[in-house]
Amino acid sequence: MTTGRTFRLDKANGKFMGVCSGIANYTGWDANLIRIGFALGTIFGFGSLILVYLAIGLIAD
Repeated sequence: MTTGRTFRLDKANGKFMGVCSGIANYTGWDANLIRIGFALGTIFGFGSLILVYLAIGLIAD
């Protein structure tokens, strides 16, 4: 079953590349919660989420 939702970067409302705001639009969550999650994940994951963030920003539309 498909809902018709697609992931897109939200460059108009985004801070850097629009990744977190695009994820927030896709999931329906607040963009600030996504940003905090990425920041905490980067700190506690020894920077591995930086690579994930950059990959999403470069691969996604």
